[in-house]
Amino acid sequence: MDEDADRLAVFPSALGWMAVQTRGPTLIQLSFGLASPEKALAALEQRLAAGATIGQESSELSERLQAYAVGARDDFRDVKLDPGSQTEFQRRVVQKCRRISYGRMLTYGELAQAAGFPRAARAVGSVMRTNRTPLVVPCHRVVASSGKPGGYSAGEGVRMKLRLLELEGFGASPPDRNEIRPGI
Repeated sequence: MDEDADRLAVFPSALGWMAVQTRGPTLIQLSFGLASPEKALAALEQRLAAGATIGQESSELSERLQAYAVGARDDFRDVKLDPGSQTEFQRRVVQKCRRISYGRMLTYGELAQAAGFPRAARAVGSVMRTNRTPLVVPCHRVVASSGKPGGYSAGEGVRMKLRLLELEGFGASPPDRNEIRPGI
C-alpha cells in the first residue's frame, strides 16, 4: 500500500457515522454525526476525496474518535492536519482553536483576539463554518458572546454542538455566559 495515497475510512460511533480522509499520518478531512456510512462519505468535500481509496482497517485515529464519542477525554492536538489552501489568518485561527482545552470554551471574539485579530469575530465564525476537521479542530468549543452556541455545520447542526458541549461537561441546555470557561 502506498503510504502517500489518500485513504478513506468510514465507521460508526456514538456520535453517528464518521468518515475520515488521511494521507499517511495527515488528516485531510472528517465528517461525523451522520445517519449512514453513505451520508458520512457524501458529507466530505468531494473534490478532496476524489481518488481516495476506502479501507476497512481500523486506525488509531478512528479508535480515538470512537472513544471520544463515548466520553474519553482527547484533545487530538497531536493529529497532523493538512492546511490545504488556508490563508495566514485561517491558519492562525485554526491553531488557536486547537489550543482550546477539552471542557473549555471561547467566544468568537475571544478566539479572534487570541489569534491576533481582535476585530474579526465574524471572520472567525466563517473559518469555523468551513472547518474540514471538526472535533480535531474543536470548533464546537467556540460560542457567541452571549454564551449561545452560535452555528454548527457538522452532523445535526446546533443540536450536535450542544451534545458535544454536554459530552465535555456542560449542561444539556445552551451554556450560560457565566459558564464559559476560557482555556487556551
